[in-house]
Amino acid sequence: MGIAGDIVIIVITALLGGLIAQVLRQPLIIGYIFAGVVVGPYTGGVTVSDVHNIEKMAEIGVALLLFALGLEFSLRDLKPVRNIAIIGTPIQIALTTAFGVAIGRWMGWQWVPSLWFGALISLSSTMVILKTLENQGMLGTLSSRVMIGMLIVQDLAIVPMLIILPQLSEPGAGLPVLAVSALKAAVFLTLVIVLGTRIMPRVMKTIADWNSRELFLVATTAIGLGIGYGTYLFGLSFAFGAFVAGMLLSESDYGYQALSDIIPLRDVFSLLFFTSIGMLLDPQYLMDHPGKILFLVLIVMLGKGLIFAFLSRAFRYRNIIPLAMGLGLSQVGEFSFVLGRVGVATHSISPEFYALVLTMTVVTMVLTPLLSGLTAPIYALCGRWIKSVPLEPVHFPKRNLKDHLVIAGGGRVGRYVAGILQRMGIPFIIVEWNSRRVDELKALGFPVLFGDAEKEIILDAAEVGKARLLLITTPVTLISQVVVEHAKKLNPAIQIIARAEGIEEMQGLHDQGVSLVVQPEFEASLEVARQALLHLDVPMDLIRQYTDEVREELYRPLYKDWQKTKD
Repeated sequence: MGIAGDIVIIVITALLGGLIAQVLRQPLIIGYIFAGVVVGPYTGGVTVSDVHNIEKMAEIGVALLLFALGLEFSLRDLKPVRNIAIIGTPIQIALTTAFGVAIGRWMGWQWVPSLWFGALISLSSTMVILKTLENQGMLGTLSSRVMIGMLIVQDLAIVPMLIILPQLSEPGAGLPVLAVSALKAAVFLTLVIVLGTRIMPRVMKTIADWNSRELFLVATTAIGLGIGYGTYLFGLSFAFGAFVAGMLLSESDYGYQALSDIIPLRDVFSLLFFTSIGMLLDPQYLMDHPGKILFLVLIVMLGKGLIFAFLSRAFRYRNIIPLAMGLGLSQVGEFSFVLGRVGVATHSISPEFYALVLTMTVVTMVLTPLLSGLTAPIYALCGRWIKSVPLEPVHFPKRNLKDHLVIAGGGRVGRYVAGILQRMGIPFIIVEWNSRRVDELKALGFPVLFGDAEKEIILDAAEVGKARLLLITTPVTLISQVVVEHAKKLNPAIQIIARAEGIEEMQGLHDQGVSLVVQPEFEASLEVARQALLHLDVPMDLIRQYTDEVREELYRPLYKDWQKTKD
């Protein structure tokens, strides 16, 4: 089956590796990497036939991960860390490269391989760090922002490295090429930013107006990968272009929905990336040179960790941040593979040297989730002397929402409820998927968030975790059940009012934890009956008694529980 068969083998093996990692309470990426070792070309048995094509597909995983990261972070989020990112990262690369040269010379290598070694170990892994932080729930911390800011600049640094390092024998030859590349990159990024801020929102609005979720997903993916491929053609990193696309899209009203749609696709291609890393590892080479590889792993991770910790202190970051950066960024990154291949192709380094660095790199990647996981325990041990650093929201609306109401659905019911709440001065936010409804709600002055309330990340953006009440206006019970499940996960104590079409649906939602379920047709029939009785000159007291009795017969099982929660 060719590449299709390879993908099937990888997905099944990665599933088994992920299950084992889950049972052992280890990060899933470790299971994926070891799955790659099993199906790689060096272990025999069931083997992937074309590793190179899998590596190419894995690049899409890197791009989608950076695209999703761009959707979560805005330029405002990176402002607090711009100094250490723009100034500190070049210093870190220079210090780490010098450290690598010292290691190489101490081991008896020539100057050129030593310099290549220093450059190779100066880069950290954006992919591994992002997945590790995501699995640990640390993407909202200041330390994660510092790391991500430095990783972005590192990814940019790969471009001049690819140009300059092969020209070490003729230093002057690479400078004109570097200047041309920098000019092309500047022109392209300017075009992307200008066109992206003016054209992209209009395109996404047009697609959102058609209310096709499939087309919205395709458009989101095309924007991320298309801009990434454009940056690649202009001599920049494919993944960096995807990141820029995500940041541009995040500034529009459609960023949250785009993020929720892209996450499943991102995770599947990320699996291919980590499995492809494992396929590069030759267990026999590791067993033949255990001492040398272990020594390089220990000294590189220790040296890089100290450099990052020192820089964070030098830029006045305190508390947990130096520890988190030292343990998190000490590995060698995936772009080192790209740089190393160029070194072999230009005969700057030997294949044996590349195999040594590759094996060491994979081992540092495997160790990263374990080392990064030690940050919290060490921080806890030092809790007496280190002040706690709270989580910070990631590109959430600056509404300072608290004790508010979340209305899931901006149709007629949601709009009427919002109008009453607005008149009474009660804070609320509407979550709505239909683009036209979003425009109408904005025109009425209602706070609205574009997105599908069935997605947990959308409810999180609406600050359900801080809300007092959730109103679900959709009549579709299956949708309500999904919204309730996610809302209870984010805020177990939240009170929920939903609507349902029948008695069975009402009972099902109540069993799921909905505080009060309303049946609109029943309420409408009561109002019609009340108006009819008024025209028949029935006394108001009798009408009220009748409607209360009928309503209690239907709602009694649910009303009692609702009254208990109020008391």
